[in-house]
Amino acid sequence: MIDSLLLETGVSLSETQTAVGEVATAVNQTWVLTVTFLIFFMHAGFAMLESGQVRSKNVANQLTKNLLTWAIGVTAFFLIGIGFANVMAGNGFAAGAPFMDNGGAASQYIGWLYGAVFAMTAATIVSGAVAGRARLRAYVLYTILLSAVIYPMVIAMTWTPATSLIEEVTGVGFADFAGGMIVHGMGGIAGLTAAAILGPRMDKYDSDGSANIIPGHSLTFAVLGTLILAFGWFGFNVGTAAGIGLPGEGETVAAIANNGEVLGRVAMTTTLAMAMGAVGAGTVSVLKNGKVDSLYVANGLLAGLVGITAIPNTTVWWGALLVGALAGIQLPIVFDFVQHRLKIDDVCAVFPVHGSAGVLGTLLFPFVATSSALGSTSMIDAFIAQLFGVFIITLWTVTATALIWGGLKMAGQARVTKEHEQEGLDISEHGVETYPEFGDPSVATDGGLDTHDLRPDGGTGSGIEMVVGYIRPDKLGDVKKGLSEAEAPSLTVTNVSGRGSQPAKKGQWRGEEYSVDLHQKVKIECVVADVPTDDVVEAIAEAASTGEPGDGKVFVMPVEDALQIRTGKRGTEAV
Repeated sequence: MIDSLLLETGVSLSETQTAVGEVATAVNQTWVLTVTFLIFFMHAGFAMLESGQVRSKNVANQLTKNLLTWAIGVTAFFLIGIGFANVMAGNGFAAGAPFMDNGGAASQYIGWLYGAVFAMTAATIVSGAVAGRARLRAYVLYTILLSAVIYPMVIAMTWTPATSLIEEVTGVGFADFAGGMIVHGMGGIAGLTAAAILGPRMDKYDSDGSANIIPGHSLTFAVLGTLILAFGWFGFNVGTAAGIGLPGEGETVAAIANNGEVLGRVAMTTTLAMAMGAVGAGTVSVLKNGKVDSLYVANGLLAGLVGITAIPNTTVWWGALLVGALAGIQLPIVFDFVQHRLKIDDVCAVFPVHGSAGVLGTLLFPFVATSSALGSTSMIDAFIAQLFGVFIITLWTVTATALIWGGLKMAGQARVTKEHEQEGLDISEHGVETYPEFGDPSVATDGGLDTHDLRPDGGTGSGIEMVVGYIRPDKLGDVKKGLSEAEAPSLTVTNVSGRGSQPAKKGQWRGEEYSVDLHQKVKIECVVADVPTDDVVEAIAEAASTGEPGDGKVFVMPVEDALQIRTGKRGTEAV
């Protein structure tokens, strides 16, 4: 039927195959670009996740580092990195230099950009580990070298050559489908190394070595970033598996349908591992503290994704559940070990999320792989190949990162000064405040409109007194109303924090409890002359009372004199 149709139209079979092939190529290239843009959007997730886990005084610095990681890193990878990777892989510099415009195919340019978003993912992971104390210039220099040399060397040993270094040594190929070890494991190990050399934030550890808990400024940002990253991860894993194939000579339609089976498997295993990562981390949190720690659940979800990223195309369904659960379970354990035993201040937990989770998933390949994925390779031989790949990537990453950050530290350029660290990197490195219009993060609520007409006070009384009250922020509106009813026109409001008889609270950050004994209050000041002081005191007390500890206190003190600036009046007339 097809042959007769071709004869009627005058189109040969070879011409039809060529046309269909061109369409398939165009669709594939469009798909690769779509996936590339999806992976690029993960930078928004990293920006939110990392900025949410740092103090408010360092948010702009963290956001700027994420922006510059892409801007400077992708340029370095374009100009140097991709060419360096091809040279080291034995492919020649021209094969990795699309910018030479030497008649290369469109796929050359598209392939470079697709590789670049993977490279920038590895680079941006490091910024979370060194947050709060690294100089911006030091981080930018490291990003350039990671994009131009460190990461390209890793792919030169694994993805770029036809036969990887691991396969040449062990005789078995290295399984890393979408960068579980090559991208995430490498980035997490680099971050841990940089954080170790840089040293902890100045208030992280006490003199006895005990760790202080330093909560991030926004759990909302952290969870939003987590979900954005999870969305982009489908581009990372599923996007790598997708593509349109055409039957070649000797191929059947069934062979092409196998691509769909791989695509479906990758989608399934990625989703299951993601879910079990959150469950695993949350379970450990409950066992340790009796509570489900929100940040551990978020970080565990990402650890599950990292764990499966090397092997989503070869893992059986129950293996995806196992890999995700183990990646989530190890997260709190490894983070505690890094923080309390190694004394390394990994601010955003990049090693347990990306480093150890990437290593774990890569090493589990032979134990959770389908029989067809292993083929004739024994589980032991496959494990040796995976272990050797993890070893050489770790050795190279640690060595190169230690040399760079160690050199910067010796030159006194690795971290900011103590004064700048105390002030915050937003001001010292960028001259901005992330929240300039809000000041104190706990702004008092007003409580609505005041409909009372306020009369002037002073002029006939014999003395002046100051009534000072410390109340709950949410009671400010009621107190304002009460003062208006008492006809006390004078009112000054300040947001404060302090300690009194109210018992301390327990906070939690990544499963670690800390004491909160400085409570947020609103300080109100009323200067009275004619208005009876007792009426003002009673108005504040009645309006601010809840009957629970922490309602506050009211103090009364004499005022010796007053001066009205505009008129020059003194005493009660000035009030």
